[in-house]
Amino acid sequence: MSTVLDRQTLEAAATWYVQLNDGVVDEACTQAWQQWLGADPLHAEAWARVEAFQRQWTTVPVHAARSSLDAAQTQRREVLKILSVLLAVGGGTWMIGTPVSNYGLLAQQSTGTRERRSLRLEDGSQVELNANTALDVSFDGQLRLVRLYRGEILVQTARDPGQRPFVVETMNGRIHALGTRFSVRQMADLTRVGVLQSAVEIRPRRHPGRVVRLDAGQQAAFDHDRTDPAHALPADSTAWVQGMLSVNEWHLGDFVEELGRYRPGVLRCAEAARDLSISGAFRIDDTDAVLENLARTLPVKVRYLTRYWVSIEAV
Repeated sequence: MSTVLDRQTLEAAATWYVQLNDGVVDEACTQAWQQWLGADPLHAEAWARVEAFQRQWTTVPVHAARSSLDAAQTQRREVLKILSVLLAVGGGTWMIGTPVSNYGLLAQQSTGTRERRSLRLEDGSQVELNANTALDVSFDGQLRLVRLYRGEILVQTARDPGQRPFVVETMNGRIHALGTRFSVRQMADLTRVGVLQSAVEIRPRRHPGRVVRLDAGQQAAFDHDRTDPAHALPADSTAWVQGMLSVNEWHLGDFVEELGRYRPGVLRCAEAARDLSISGAFRIDDTDAVLENLARTLPVKVRYLTRYWVSIEAV
């Protein structure tokens, strides 16, 4: 169950976030933020929620402040943008970034940063939810519909006596299952689909007549208008179901970004270390152990500003 945070704590976290992203942060400001963050576990919880919110909505610009009087006014507006959404859901679980339904604010099913879940639907279909995922299920006499607001799912469809189509809808369009096992991930501006068995059809939101078929072993990404060319589905693309992140010659920057999905707070990779290569299988349920292993196997150091703000730097 999510912790309910009061307005004052959420507003303080939002204020700190805007200040730390305004491009003029000095050491004194950083130390003051660290002291606030460590003063109460609720501060860390509020910070994690604001940071997760920003990743989904990208509300706060990199440089929120402008100059003198205008800077304070601009910062205040950005704080209130964040706070208004967090308070709308009582500081609990939320979903941002899609024009369908209720934006996932009141999603029927959702998972936290360190949570995965199995869901069996009324028709016998099976849905695996990855971390930080939110969705609704809507079945009627004509259609079996899953609305994915954020995150990632693995679907195994069941045969339906009424032959109702099985559809996954995202902010970018719809995926029609053709008796299949497939994964769907809602990203910032794109939806990525991978097919493990049989086939699916992708229909972008603005051009539903532009149907693209993906067969087993293929994956593709699509936005509101078009679908990218299909390419081979990577091995172990759904290793997260078993609690693993499996990579083969990834750039460290991409690996750290992916690992950050399973860890609350901020996890960043310094530019000088981003192009280092990494391969292996890593347990996403223990990201601290993964970070410790990085420092032993690569020429990097892991610097903890706090438990919730970690930087990977080259040595």
